[in-house]
Parts: sequence; C-alpha cells; structure tokens
Amino acid sequence: MSKVPRELFIPPNLRDYAYVDTPLPIGYGQTISAPHMVALMTEALDPREGDKVLEVGTGSGYQAAILAEIVGDSGHVYTIEIVKELVEFARENLRRAGYLNRVTVIHGDGTLGYEAEAPYDRIIVTAAAPEIPKPLIDQLKPGGRLVIPVGDLYIQYLTIVTKDLNNNIKVERDTPCVFVPLIGKYGWRGVKDII
Repeated sequence: MSKVPRELFIPPNLRDYAYVDTPLPIGYGQTISAPHMVALMTEALDPREGDKVLEVGTGSGYQAAILAEIVGDSGHVYTIEIVKELVEFARENLRRAGYLNRVTVIHGDGTLGYEAEAPYDRIIVTAAAPEIPKPLIDQLKPGGRLVIPVGDLYIQYLTIVTKDLNNNIKVERDTPCVFVPLIGKYGWRGVKDII
C-alpha cells in the first residue's frame, strides 16, 4: 500500500485528506474506502503474484492499483464499474499512477462478472450485496477466493468464499462493515430497492 499514491485516486479538493483513515466521496454517490478497509479486504483476498483478479466496483481505481502492485507484471486485474463517469475517472487515475499495463477498466454490471476473461484466481467486490452473485461464484477458479460485503443496506459482513479443487464452496462471515450498495442484476436493482 505504501507504493500506491492514494492522493492520485481522490478528487483534487480532498487531497489533503488522502491519508486520513476514512472513506472519502469520489462523486456519483460513491466513495473510496478507508485505508484500513482496503488493507483488511486485500488481506482477506490473499492475492498472489501472477494472479488474475476481478474487482467489482472500480470506484476511483485505488483498490485495483493495490491489487496490481501485488499481482505484478505476470498477473492482471480486471475491474468493472457500473457508473460510466467513474470508469473514465479511474482509468485516468490508473494511467497517471502507472498501472494501466496491469489493469483493465470495464464499464458494465459487475454483478454479472466479466465472462470474457473468466475464470479468476481472486474476485473482490467493493460494494454491499444483498447476497453473493452466482455469476461471480461461477467465474471463480477451483482453488480461488472471493471477498464481498454481504448484508442489508445498513450493515454488512465481509464474506469470504473459497472454492476447492473439486468446486465445493465454503462461505465464512468475517468483519462487520458498511459499503455503498452494489447495483445490478444480482445486487440492489435501483432506487426502489435501496429506499
């Protein structure tokens, strides 16, 4: 984390707060997670050098940059964002920080995963889901791991899903947390679901 300049991933007017351990708004009702939560989720995900990782919820691109630093030149991060304006914001942030060679930013419904590059060694979701989207479990490699906040709109638990080499699934509930809602077919479908 010390190698990734967090100030490049937040709006210019908030750069003085880049290293305060709190979520910060990045526009469009979205936030960049607090550094401690990025660390907790990354540790739970346990990415390795050379891994192919899917991130759902690009936001500003910060978590993708952290993952790119870990997977190195032999790995790759595919990150998908439903808010079109944030796709461009993240892509520019990742370009300035020097990670676009290891990160592909996609506009789309992350609850569907990204079938074109599946399966993945690791999948991380950085928004709150009412349940674990089945397409993400399907796109996880045998031996893979998925980390996702699951719960209602007010509190979630980091949930760790592991798939063994025989495709058996184990689900563990971990740290309580609060994330913005995951929007999409297998998330919160829109304002009506959120209110």
